[in-house]
Amino acid sequence: MQRLSSALIGTAAVALLATACTGTSEAPKANDDATKDVNITFWHGWSAPSEAAAINTAVKAFEAKHPNIHVKVVGNINDDKIKQALRAGGPNSPDVVSSFTTDNVGTFCTSNVFADLKPFLDKSGIDLDKTFPKALQDYTQYQGKRCALPLLNDAYGLYYNKDAFKAAGITAPPKTLSEFDKIAKQLTKTKGDSYSQLGFMPNFHGYESTTSHFAAQWNPTYLTPDGKSNLAADPAFASMLKWQKNLVDSLGGYAKLEKYRATFGDEWGAKNPFHTGQTVMSIDGEWRLGMAKEAGVKFDIGVAPFPVPDDQADSYGKGYLAGTIIGIASPSTKQNAAWELVKYMTTDTEAVVNFANGIHNVPSTLDALKSPNLKVDEGFKTFLEIAQHPKSNTTPASPNGGAYQLTFQDFAFQHEAGKVPDLAAGLKKTDEQIDKDLAQVK
Repeated sequence: MQRLSSALIGTAAVALLATACTGTSEAPKANDDATKDVNITFWHGWSAPSEAAAINTAVKAFEAKHPNIHVKVVGNINDDKIKQALRAGGPNSPDVVSSFTTDNVGTFCTSNVFADLKPFLDKSGIDLDKTFPKALQDYTQYQGKRCALPLLNDAYGLYYNKDAFKAAGITAPPKTLSEFDKIAKQLTKTKGDSYSQLGFMPNFHGYESTTSHFAAQWNPTYLTPDGKSNLAADPAFASMLKWQKNLVDSLGGYAKLEKYRATFGDEWGAKNPFHTGQTVMSIDGEWRLGMAKEAGVKFDIGVAPFPVPDDQADSYGKGYLAGTIIGIASPSTKQNAAWELVKYMTTDTEAVVNFANGIHNVPSTLDALKSPNLKVDEGFKTFLEIAQHPKSNTTPASPNGGAYQLTFQDFAFQHEAGKVPDLAAGLKKTDEQIDKDLAQVK
């Protein structure tokens, strides 16, 4: 199963794309006739048989409504291949491109390898505010230029082992971080110099326990309006790091947790530590429900929004959002026909619902989120609510992709390991490094 489990996937490819495509000419004007017989090519990243089948079903439905537009579908395409093709152009390059990595949007927009979609949206009379949740609008544009649209959505929440909760006498999931910390410690059982059960894995290498997923609960501002790093100025980041470090220390310390983490199975396989009961709680996306079922998990799984800081208790229900994006390749000479496919897959309610049902993702439009045809169980409903929460948020696009997140994450690794004597000074130095990196691509 391929998806954006972390906002940092593909960052190396992004950096290369930023360097290679800077100065690419603006997209050619869309002057093709989309009512005539035409062939277009659509590249996407899905490779699992069920997900590829869902894409093919969506495309066939599109072709039934647009019999003159014939779509060649090419799957299992990563962002490095996208970079090379859009740089080269020519008849073998795609017309429509989908990417798992929302971090690439800033690069795609500034390098002009994805066409500006505003003229197409205006021509079609699409009101973005009435169509997509705000967070999804945010991660598909950069500094006002919209070069992509959302194609399904991922929301992150709290998974917990209901059987373990019941055995410990815990009747409900935590809503605040102080409640969460208390439960995580209560559910942790040591065994020698390790654990027989861990309430929660807080270390930043702990699969989805990433800086961006945690920080979302504080609604942080990563970048200033003029594009400078804002880590030291926004108290959200220091608060998140202090909370995480305190939890690491209270659960046995960084070294002990890292040793236990080394016993975990692959994140995407049946031996995921939440599946096996090695951890009682985890932060994860909506896809974990289906994966846990496929893994044959024996215990009853609970799902809830991830807890919020105590001083933001009234914002409970929010979470980190990411997802898949789709856009039109600037080198394409068939942009009007390409737009018809992009518009259908991103704004047609039936198409969005059917695709969401097919690959078990959260729909990306407001109408699809409320559709009676959406296959919803109680667990999945939680993620639909997180996706619609007004304070759910995401990481902003930047001209060098997710490089700023990697820099912050590297600093966080040092902090959790106790190697940062002065947090404020460390955040300021991290800001300086991020700004230096950003300056190199402007």
